[in-house]
Amino acid sequence: MRIPCPFCGPRDLSEFAYLGDAAPVRPAETSDATAVFDYVYLRANPAGPHRERWYHASGCRLWLTVTRDTRTHEVLFAEEAAP
Repeated sequence: MRIPCPFCGPRDLSEFAYLGDAAPVRPAETSDATAVFDYVYLRANPAGPHRERWYHASGCRLWLTVTRDTRTHEVLFAEEAAP
């Protein structure tokens, strides 16, 4: 699989580190235990386009949000992750 880094261009998967799903938002510190449990342990397993976080560890060290089809591993889109 090749990931199109916006800064370096298309690169091999081996240059990147996978962080996980880009959708979860950390709950506020005042949240109850159920919200924290859901954030830490519960993840969807979609079949189709899915947004993920990747880190270009062996390159420009940029955090990316990659949209990938989980059925074919085709990378549909990649962009710099918002801070």
